[in-house]
Amino acid sequence: MPITSDQFDGLSEDADSPTAGTNADRILSFLRANPETAFTQSEIAANTGVKTGSVGPTLVRLRERGRVDHRETYWRISDHEQSVDAAGEHAAATLGEQEYADETPVLNEWEEHAVDPRTRRNDE
Repeated sequence: MPITSDQFDGLSEDADSPTAGTNADRILSFLRANPETAFTQSEIAANTGVKTGSVGPTLVRLRERGRVDHRETYWRISDHEQSVDAAGEHAAATLGEQEYADETPVLNEWEEHAVDPRTRRNDE
């Protein structure tokens, strides 16, 4: 079914982001809140309210997308996911500091050097 342009503009650009309230979102939120700890599937189920039978398949999908790491019976938020979160928090804090200091950020200065990870080749 087609959607309007306004509906399209409201869609997330990050197709990998889970929808709020879904099992994937609940699991990622829990693991992000505990980045220094790895958990078993049953511990994740107990702490997120996600049904035990749904935790495993959800974690497998998240691992395939690079969002979580898995070793033996333990799962944790991936280093990549933590890096992306940290970069976003740093960017927001920097922009907030500039706005607090009544400075206008000059985005075109960093855009000249920024690398869009979606366009990087794998051999770089």
